[in-house]
Amino acid sequence: MTTAKVRGASVDEAQERELSDRFRRGDERALEEIYRRWSPIVFTLALRFLGDRGDAEDVTQKTFVSAWTSRASYDATKAKLSTWLVVIAKRRIADTLEARTRVRALQEELQRFATPDQLTGPEIDLGDRLLLADEIDRLEPDAQRVLRLAFYDDLTHEQIAKRLEMPLGTVKSHIRRSLTRLRSRLEVGNVAS
Repeated sequence: MTTAKVRGASVDEAQERELSDRFRRGDERALEEIYRRWSPIVFTLALRFLGDRGDAEDVTQKTFVSAWTSRASYDATKAKLSTWLVVIAKRRIADTLEARTRVRALQEELQRFATPDQLTGPEIDLGDRLLLADEIDRLEPDAQRVLRLAFYDDLTHEQIAKRLEMPLGTVKSHIRRSLTRLRSRLEVGNVAS
């Protein structure tokens, strides 16, 4: 009986090594087998940490995409393939939790600077509002002040220049550069979705 267990373990180890080697070489069937074996574990881990099926499914997909794209870095002498996948999954879970924190912060920021009718208006969806608030936060401080006064206080260029004691040309430049940047980011966001 002991001999059978030892033989079974060595057969399992040999199969694991062979699967890992095929995976590293880019064999898509090996990826399919790995996904079939370990995606339930990755999904369950993600679901426990995130508490949301959609996010857990996303993390599972991102884990295997990351594993596939970085398969050349996998070293079977350092860790089992399953362990390596769990490490990747934990990183993707952490990324998702961090993204949630950023979205909450953006929502709070948006609510702080926007009036209630701006938050519920049909002309801009929540994703665009969050992206807009995030992009405004990424601007230099003077540009942030100018855009907030233009968007949220609905001031004219002249009114902004007087309030901030800035030359009118500087106000117009901040608005033009910032709007160009925001437009390109919103276009990229719309293409991606």
